Amino acid sequence: MGAFHAYDIRGIYGVDFDAETAYKVAYFLPSLLNVGKVLVGRDVRVSSDEIHEAVLKGVTDAGADVYDLGLATTPLVYYGTAKHGFGASIQITASHNPKEYNGMKVSRENALPVGLDSGLGTIKKWIDEGRPTPISDKKGRVYQFDIKAEYISFLEGYKEDISNLDISMDISNGMAALFARPLFGNLPHYIFEDMDGTFPNHEANPLIGENREALVGAVKKNGSDIGVVYDGDADRVMFVDENGRFISPDLVIGLLGHYFMRNGGEALVLQDIRSSKAVGEYLATMGGRMATWRVGRAFAAPKLRELGGLWGGELAGHYYFRDFFYSDSGMLASILVLNVIAQFKKEGVKVSELVSRIEKYKNSGEINFKIEDKRGAMDAVRDHFVSKETPVASMDFDGYRVEFPQWWFNIRPSNTEPYLRFICEASSEDLLQQKISDARKIIEGRQ
Repeated sequence: MGAFHAYDIRGIYGVDFDAETAYKVAYFLPSLLNVGKVLVGRDVRVSSDEIHEAVLKGVTDAGADVYDLGLATTPLVYYGTAKHGFGASIQITASHNPKEYNGMKVSRENALPVGLDSGLGTIKKWIDEGRPTPISDKKGRVYQFDIKAEYISFLEGYKEDISNLDISMDISNGMAALFARPLFGNLPHYIFEDMDGTFPNHEANPLIGENREALVGAVKKNGSDIGVVYDGDADRVMFVDENGRFISPDLVIGLLGHYFMRNGGEALVLQDIRSSKAVGEYLATMGGRMATWRVGRAFAAPKLRELGGLWGGELAGHYYFRDFFYSDSGMLASILVLNVIAQFKKEGVKVSELVSRIEKYKNSGEINFKIEDKRGAMDAVRDHFVSKETPVASMDFDGYRVEFPQWWFNIRPSNTEPYLRFICEASSEDLLQQKISDARKIIEGRQ
């Protein structure tokens, strides 16, 4: 049962979970959330059809009806859940993981995430206890539920004139293929556009540099203004500038301010605990107020709703929008970013120039350490730095984020992998490297 994680169910199919597990999750979900119908979608992975069959059987054996979206992006499932009033939904996907993985993202009413602490843990307990799964006397039915055209129409409502842009776009052989060309037409230079659950060209994880190499090559070959790349289930999107340089996803939170705050006013914006200090400083000049919270959709989406925020984002490339039911959508994020880039191009500003206005500090990116005693190492790093310098701010809700006048760090345990993650940002490269070296010595000394 190693597939149950903080945010979803995910693992190597046939090793960490199987069709029987998928059946039981689907069977128990209607009673967990007290619903009579469940919205279901799936990605194009090789194992998704088998899991889909098990999920449909589980829901209907429990006496609930299935509304089947068929092939879907994860944001399409969020849209359908919230827009059409479903109290439960399942998207069968392993998002950006390699082809041998699969999983299930579960949501409840208003597309609110169901994580380990909000329902998945209960289902895991029921499975572990061997809770029976008798077939209901009133077996549920399966209804086909195609809302793709409706969803495209919703997204088109955010499109502005971007015809002045040259765009290279990597679909990653993933689910973004359902909507990219219907939305953007023949304008972009597409690569890896065919849906293929074996991901023959590169893994559908754009956060890893080697998976962006083809996009960088396309941007340079085509002389594009910007490169766009989606992950496997299209809930994330990332960008490279006209030189092929990767744009750190947290900086895009700041860039989106030019869309949401172009008419003035104030707005609350959400970032995760790893985000650059520069983002909040940049948005403050427009009237943005930055809130910081834990990593992951299971935490970010409810927090944005609770705070009444307008938009938010994460270092991993998720972007959340009040107008999208406080959920994340890679396709909507890319539309809004391209709107901004098209406007700045009219003013003679390149993407790299715009990003440089936001990016003020030197940043390490996440550094991973494999270590058993995560808590001990976290405490040791915090205690070392705090003993040397007085913090100006401190957070402890997702590991530790400790800020000093010229630098800050976050150290946190991964929720999905056996790693301790460290990220650091400083006013100069020398100071950055010094702090990274100090942290590395402390952590590696405890391995």
